[in-house]
Amino acid sequence: MVAQEDIIVGLDIGTTKICAVVGERQGNRINIIGTGTHPSIGLKKGVVIDIDSTVDSIKKAIEEAELMAGCEISTVYAGIAGGHIMGFNSHGIIAIKGREVTQSDVDRVIEAARAVAIPMDREVIHVLPQEFIVDDQRGIQNPIGMAGVRLEANIHIVTGAVASAHNIIKCANKAGLDVADVVLESLASGEAVLTPEEKELGAALIDIGGGTTDLAIFANNNIRHTFVLAIGGHQLTNDVSVGLRATKIDAEKIKIKYGSCLSEGISSGETIEVPGMAGREARTMPRQVLGEILEPRVEEIFALIKREIFKIGLENSINAGIVVTGGSSLLEGLTDLAESVFNQPTRLGKPQGIGGLVDVVNNPMYATGVGLVLFGAKHQSDNKFRIRDENIFNRVIKRMKKWFSDVV
Repeated sequence: MVAQEDIIVGLDIGTTKICAVVGERQGNRINIIGTGTHPSIGLKKGVVIDIDSTVDSIKKAIEEAELMAGCEISTVYAGIAGGHIMGFNSHGIIAIKGREVTQSDVDRVIEAARAVAIPMDREVIHVLPQEFIVDDQRGIQNPIGMAGVRLEANIHIVTGAVASAHNIIKCANKAGLDVADVVLESLASGEAVLTPEEKELGAALIDIGGGTTDLAIFANNNIRHTFVLAIGGHQLTNDVSVGLRATKIDAEKIKIKYGSCLSEGISSGETIEVPGMAGREARTMPRQVLGEILEPRVEEIFALIKREIFKIGLENSINAGIVVTGGSSLLEGLTDLAESVFNQPTRLGKPQGIGGLVDVVNNPMYATGVGLVLFGAKHQSDNKFRIRDENIFNRVIKRMKKWFSDVV
């Protein structure tokens, strides 16, 4: 049996699947020792719409992961996504006490940057420092010990709907799990698939899941911007279902097996078989038709992401290019289409920097789960969300009250 304190578990509660990834800390290395997946039927566009179904899926994914890892899982790092997620930058400034920056000064300047009005129905999920400025000297990552009279901080604040965060934690609790933290899924994916050089030079991570497409822009080893687009793989499946007049189940199978984002690259002689509905006979259709359905939708997703990047003025910060990950990124020709839309070098993002069951998780669909494990390993001492079902809402309210008392 593995020692409980060395176990870190990531729980990716997605629209298509629930995925649990178990990691074991061995020195400075994380080894993946177990995974468990189960179809998700209780979520829509990243948001819980059926608690009982979600709880059942979580239990089955956890049981599978426990069996593979040979350990009991009690605490998880849960991912959160959905159209309700919003990120924005903020700035704070304070006078330095004692002319040398201390941890107390850093805490105060971050609190000053956090002092912005947040609606009562929203919860702060992350406060991510981007850079510190000491007496106009910019680009400082750790200002402690530096001499100066004025300290400034630029931070990125990620917020989500209180109800959505509450429901995710409630589902985990009902499945018998504590939640150590709730983590933005694109931030977790970045931990798993981006190289240190990409984080330094600047890269855009596009995580295409079942219900949403998440954007996270990294530069100078910090996150610069986050954005969630409420279109994902399910929309592609729906387009195929309507276009080919097939059931959603058959459309998903056809998309996975024959789907391509580049219709021009498909031979005119290739065909696919579409099962008939309600006892009708199966039909044979050119595979090119499937490409003509998928290509415009994927191109639209990338165009909307590109518009967001230009809107915030970070188009010149992506020097290392685009990294595409998530289960829906496995479509044939997707990275080529991304390169043509963004005019940037593009690669497929798979989990890296881990040991253990590397072959098992060497797939973009595991990027968030592995990333949650790596995030947990980095922030394990924080444990700000180790709570149970009966007091989750009170804890959220308490945090919101503290937030607004700080602002006032």
